[in-house]
Amino acid sequence: MGFKVFSEVNDIKGFLDPLEGEALYKYASKFVSNKPALEIGSYCGKSSVYIGTAIKKNNQKLYSVDHHKGSEEQQPGEEYFDSDLLSDDGNCIDTLPHFLKTIRDFKLEGFVIPVISTSEEANEDFNQDFDMVFIDGGHAEETAQQDFEMWSKRLDSGGILAIHDVYPNPEDGGRPPFNIYKKALKGGSFKELDSIKSLRILQKVD
Repeated sequence: MGFKVFSEVNDIKGFLDPLEGEALYKYASKFVSNKPALEIGSYCGKSSVYIGTAIKKNNQKLYSVDHHKGSEEQQPGEEYFDSDLLSDDGNCIDTLPHFLKTIRDFKLEGFVIPVISTSEEANEDFNQDFDMVFIDGGHAEETAQQDFEMWSKRLDSGGILAIHDVYPNPEDGGRPPFNIYKKALKGGSFKELDSIKSLRILQKVD
């Protein structure tokens, strides 16, 4: 049974298409059973709801890594700046209150675990492998490459690697997510299972 997209999910701030969200739900439901899931970049929690609702059924956890200070393109003066996400003092982006409210509203506390740190810091602290990793963090080349190198190693054979904002046409979006998607396939450790809009679903094969 697919994830029913309630209007409340669509109301969460974020850039995830409902079809992409349904795919995350589908693959998390099927593959996250023995070990938890991990997402890099949660923003206000839209993807966390799709994955979290799935893993809750399997009595698993989703570790959601985000420093909640916004990515490069979400800062004041940049393309995706949203003044609603400014901190109380108005000095910086702070998505954490919005994320925590989302998790409460969808009754996912205890299943979606916030990890308030950079991806690199989280990788240093975690001693854990995962059944699923969703990469949707910073889209600078160095950041995306680092996320792929660090977290793809935390997947066992058969695990799912999901990558968001993959655009084959450079006119549609930035290159770093596309570059790590191609790198994963070229390396021979992953095969592609699905393609939904800008979301790619890969499975580790070694």
